[in-house]
Amino acid sequence: MRRFAAFTPLLFAAGLGACGGRDTSSNPTPAASPRTFVMGFTPIPPRPDNALAIRVIDLWATRADAGLLLYEPPWAQLLAGQDAEALVRANELGLANYYRGKGLRLIASIDPTNGLDRSAEAPGLAALGRSLAEPEVRAAYARYVAAFASVIRPESLSVASETNLVRAAAPPALYQGLVSAAAAAAAEARRAAPATRVFVTVQVEVAWGRLGTGGAFVGIARDRADFPFTEALGLSSYPYLGGFVEPEELPLDYYTRLLEGGAPLPLMVIEGGWTSASAGLGARFTSTRPFAAKSGRMEPGGRPSAGRSRSVNVIWK
Repeated sequence: MRRFAAFTPLLFAAGLGACGGRDTSSNPTPAASPRTFVMGFTPIPPRPDNALAIRVIDLWATRADAGLLLYEPPWAQLLAGQDAEALVRANELGLANYYRGKGLRLIASIDPTNGLDRSAEAPGLAALGRSLAEPEVRAAYARYVAAFASVIRPESLSVASETNLVRAAAPPALYQGLVSAAAAAAAEARRAAPATRVFVTVQVEVAWGRLGTGGAFVGIARDRADFPFTEALGLSSYPYLGGFVEPEELPLDYYTRLLEGGAPLPLMVIEGGWTSASAGLGARFTSTRPFAAKSGRMEPGGRPSAGRSRSVNVIWK
């Protein structure tokens, strides 16, 4: 349910050589109680403006614990045989280094399917007439993820997004292609960067049966079976699309219930939000603040998993 601004990686590949690390001109954040979660932001500005993107990052970096790296594979270059590591160094490394210069932890998500239409192939593949169902395409994805993990070495790395929504919306061949591609990519990522935590994301409203599945709680047992390598559970959540009128209606176990019936995992809210304009869905539009406040009360950091129990809460503008 997302599409990332294409100018941002180009900006950081070409233009940050002259930029410094942590912005010392900003006022320091006042001391506060230690967080029981990790808070991160994306580099995407309110409008596509390169200078504004840097200003946005410099602003939220004073308050954040982590920076989120969001990418779609460069399918045309990969399938043309270009070196995956060279592509990562030329494009993604600049932003990662800028984050690190500000002392931020790196959380990354690489999406091999269509973020705006989970029934379809990734736009880059569709433009080439190719499919994730093809072994050559899946191999290219695994090479790219391996290169990304080796060069960037993020703390956590998602290799498949909204898997339950893809399964519900896409042709079976595309979903099976995603399952195979993610497994191969996860294996390559672990080989290239053993310290990186590899995971997948699910769509919360689909798991609760609130997007076209009759309204009964479905859970994510199938996703945990199809992606057994996941070391955390990434969440995508837009409750207003699932019929909630206002954030206060969300149950406190809205996230944690997804872990029922399986081993505990860290929860990472990778994308989501509440509508700030009328969407014609019956939801009361408001600012992001009430949804963020409610999400904070649903914070799931108390569930331990292999010594890693902290969640990542990505706050969207």
